[in-house]
Amino acid sequence: MTRYSRQERFTPIGEVGQAALATKHVLIIGAGALGAPTADLLARAGIGKISIVDRDFVDLSNLQRQTLYTERDVVKRLPKASAAKQRLLTVNADVQVYAYDQEATVHFLEQLLTTETIDLIFDGTDNFDTRFIINDMAHKHQVPWIYGACVGASSLSLFIEPNQTPCLHCIMGGLPTSGPTCDTVGILASASQITAAMQVAEALKYLTSNREAMRGTVFSLDVWQNTFSSMDVASLKKDDCPTCGTSPSYPFLQQDATTRFASLCGRDTVQIRPTHTTRDLTMLANKLTGATITHHNEFLLTFKVTGYTLTAFRDGRVFVHGTADVTEAKKIYYQYFA
Repeated sequence: MTRYSRQERFTPIGEVGQAALATKHVLIIGAGALGAPTADLLARAGIGKISIVDRDFVDLSNLQRQTLYTERDVVKRLPKASAAKQRLLTVNADVQVYAYDQEATVHFLEQLLTTETIDLIFDGTDNFDTRFIINDMAHKHQVPWIYGACVGASSLSLFIEPNQTPCLHCIMGGLPTSGPTCDTVGILASASQITAAMQVAEALKYLTSNREAMRGTVFSLDVWQNTFSSMDVASLKKDDCPTCGTSPSYPFLQQDATTRFASLCGRDTVQIRPTHTTRDLTMLANKLTGATITHHNEFLLTFKVTGYTLTAFRDGRVFVHGTADVTEAKKIYYQYFA
């Protein structure tokens, strides 16, 4: 028996479809509750190349649902993308996995989609700011993507294809107001797993040219209430949409190049993303005074100062833990990163 014999026996895929999967390159943005099981399923299915982008590191609270990670990753404070790569290569060494331990910024995604041929993008994020960047970027570069979301016991997914379906901007009309998150109402692992499964099922149909089997609807499911719905959104496509209309302006790609500060929902943490994109962590460690270093590896440096913990990443970003107040975080940041 070969590795993919059971999948090849599934008639819609077969040997031809399996061979096609080996030639595909997918991009997963976010390696958490959705991105981690999605990456696992894709690696086991035999996707040729998997690129993973994530800005965070593995935390103990992740292990309840983020199936690629272990307690060892928590102790070593590994970035999620790199930890995911290590695990996936033990699952399927034939798959090429690329880990990007950084934020999915406009600049980064533009570079990646310009230099790489990406067949499909997966949304594994936890915020609509990034999703709308993905939406604009996917349409600019004519790459289909799969929107996915889960919170509490609820699951939602939708396949979006440039020139064929309404985009996220058509459907939502812009950034939504704040709603429940896994930090505020929790999340069941079963909800994130089923969302990833629905995303990957649609992906396999698309990547093996089984388009007639694709759902074409927004699919929602509540694993606790045992309810589900499938809604056709084709009529929501708008000719004047700024992302997929007749004269697109891609509004979410028009971001300035200044230092950006953002409070991470439910984390009591503020992320600072400066304009530069590299940081010498060893040099920083040697220069620190009045601070206690708690973690230092090739990916990040974590140190404690009075009342706060800071994590510096090699791509230049810094997390200030211990406050959700951006103004307060700025003061701490500029004390150590003037």
